[in-house]
Amino acid sequence: MTTFLQFHLLTTYPLSNPNRDDQGRPKQALIGGSPRLRISSQSLKRAIRESSYFAQDLAGHTGTRTRRLATELKSELIGQGVSEQQAGDIATGIGVAFSKLDKDTTNATTLAFISPEEWALARDLAARAVAGEALPEGKELKKLVLRRADGAVDIAMFGRMLADSPDYNRDAAVQVAHAFTTHRAQVQDDWFAAVDDLKTREEDSGAGHIGEHGFGSGIYYIYACVNVDLLVENLSGDRELAERGIASLVRALATATPKGKQNSHAHHPRAGFIRVERGTEQPRDLSGAFHKAVAADERVSIAALNEMAERLDKAYDMSFEHAVMDVAMGEGSLSEIARFASDAVKGVSADA
Repeated sequence: MTTFLQFHLLTTYPLSNPNRDDQGRPKQALIGGSPRLRISSQSLKRAIRESSYFAQDLAGHTGTRTRRLATELKSELIGQGVSEQQAGDIATGIGVAFSKLDKDTTNATTLAFISPEEWALARDLAARAVAGEALPEGKELKKLVLRRADGAVDIAMFGRMLADSPDYNRDAAVQVAHAFTTHRAQVQDDWFAAVDDLKTREEDSGAGHIGEHGFGSGIYYIYACVNVDLLVENLSGDRELAERGIASLVRALATATPKGKQNSHAHHPRAGFIRVERGTEQPRDLSGAFHKAVAADERVSIAALNEMAERLDKAYDMSFEHAVMDVAMGEGSLSEIARFASDAVKGVSADA
């Protein structure tokens, strides 16, 4: 049976604008008839991938999402003394393994999530082409460069889609929900002015610049679910790397945040409450606890979250092992949560 991990976090954001809409205002949602502030799952995953835990603890095991593989490969070859024409031919001949290329540049037409192993295979193939070997094409090229599973933890977690090479798509082992405030919350507008330091008193006394931007604050419910068996499978069966990846994910979920307007608001929130669950039952989020907005109080949100978990598990005859970190009550620690979560790998079958 498949082992799942589920993370339920409550994180209080101060006045901030971490994730903006197309007008530069904090993203919003209407839930249960009440206005809420929202942080998109895409921005949360980006913050997780850019966290220090992924950069340090998973160094060498994270992918690169880019359209520029062929462009970078061409630059590397030119730096090695290969002529620009030959470098371009080789780079484009390899780059098409990931995506169609723009006719005017060597950039791909779509983003590709590329693992370190695939980068290395592309470079090795380029070196062989420089030495005189003919570049393969079509399926043979893809077999030499693309991989269905390897040691890229973030690709294993968040998946990828290669439109031109669907056989090498990877299903995401980690699902991340849009975060939203547990209580009513609305965007507030701020008018601001900046002073011109060199403006004299004799000149117009007005501001050197004026503007406005939106911000908001609130307690956000963050939910993520991990298919532990699929994570191990996506990592070619490397259980030790899967454990490290889960531990890094736990720490990043608790501390990483989208950086929109961070210099203006200095938002560096950390989760005040974490409930992590593991088991083989079908996952269920606890967002229903906040479909009707609760009071803007962390203790009220925690009580509603735990009550919803108990009611759902009783109604559906489910049972999950769980661990809790509650900062205000001095219960648990992030290290304990990380150990509890990474131990889920032990429950994965040997065939995964």
